[in-house]
Amino acid sequence: MKKQQLTRLFKATALALLISSSVPAFAATSDEVVAIVDNSAILRSDLDQMTAELARQLQTQKQALPPQQVLQQQALEQIILRQAQLELVKRYGVKPNETTLNAAVLKYAEQNGINSLDAFQKRLDAQAPGTYEMVRTRIGQELAINQLRQQQVMSRIKISDQDVANFLKTPQGQAAIGSQAHILHLRISATNNKNDMLNLRAAADQVKQDLSQNNDIQAISKKDSTAEIKVVGADMGYRNLSDIPAELAARVTNLQIGQTSELIPAQDGVHILKLLDRKASDQKAIVTQYHVRHILIQTSEVISLDQAKQKIDSIYKRLKVGEDFKTLASVYSNDPGSAANGGDLGWVNLGMMVPEFEEKMKSTPIGQLSEPFQTQYGWHILQVLDTRQQDMTKEYQERLARQYLGEQQFNTELDGWLREIRANAYVDIKDPSLNKKLNN
Repeated sequence: MKKQQLTRLFKATALALLISSSVPAFAATSDEVVAIVDNSAILRSDLDQMTAELARQLQTQKQALPPQQVLQQQALEQIILRQAQLELVKRYGVKPNETTLNAAVLKYAEQNGINSLDAFQKRLDAQAPGTYEMVRTRIGQELAINQLRQQQVMSRIKISDQDVANFLKTPQGQAAIGSQAHILHLRISATNNKNDMLNLRAAADQVKQDLSQNNDIQAISKKDSTAEIKVVGADMGYRNLSDIPAELAARVTNLQIGQTSELIPAQDGVHILKLLDRKASDQKAIVTQYHVRHILIQTSEVISLDQAKQKIDSIYKRLKVGEDFKTLASVYSNDPGSAANGGDLGWVNLGMMVPEFEEKMKSTPIGQLSEPFQTQYGWHILQVLDTRQQDMTKEYQERLARQYLGEQQFNTELDGWLREIRANAYVDIKDPSLNKKLNN
């Protein structure tokens, strides 16, 4: 029942390379087959169109065009790699839902100055019948490829609890979760603006020694300033590490409370920091949680949609006259994860369930039954047993860390996965010249 929360960072093949803004060309019946990828043929017209699109993209980016043969090689490789992914899409049965597909097609239509699917379809089909369906199919394929990539690549990424803990100690991690530090900052510079690093270091060593024993930065500045050396101090107060220059934030992250940093040379002198205190951001992640139980009736080879609806309606009537929810859920619910517990899903956060379920969950008063409703999983009845406000700050921070670490690894893992499926794909290049170029 719970949706997978996947990162959204991935390399997608640009639609511009797959769907021309003009009407896509239809292959003639005599179109030449230039390559076979698994169970699919690549036609000469496919290669010509991709080659032209690559050329247009390079021109738009004001990059020099490679020789035509090299451009054809790159185009063919992109088509082969895409087709190999589509073969896996078919094998795993990956398919975007209609809502997601309609939204993607509408977005593409809007990019072309059209604000409705009906108008988009009429314009494309007026130029060539069937064009709208071709564009819709291509966009659906791209969504399926992206979904496949996320499923396959994310399964290769392993992030341990220790990885999360280590990341949260880094400057990037501390900045990501809004950690704050109370810092004293002193800068030692030459009064003549000609920083003699040897003399500055000697003066800075004295400042560091004084600062390690005293937090009165004004007194330290007055004591250690001379005719040649200027010491300026500031109490920076509590600052988010994300608001501090990265070089200084990195030094602060490694300090213990009360500890003074090593000397930090810079163009404007030598800097020294002292950490007085550290605290998490005042912003808390307080979320509403729902204690929910439900009964699910799914369709199957032997239970049609109408029969599932009749069954859930029958259960609803029995609940309304006082039969025990826990007993009925244990006997009839098709959700194995909760049926053994009388339909109990435990405490649920928003964002964990599909939208239709969450809407019913939010609108159903505590202790009452929802009317039967449908989701992609089947027909449900739910009951909200209680609600509470829960501080999820720690869990939220850990989720941010996992997302960040996953995004950092995604591109590397994606490149490896793409190389593997390319190596494992059956490819038979019919054009000898293309075959020769690809093997060079």
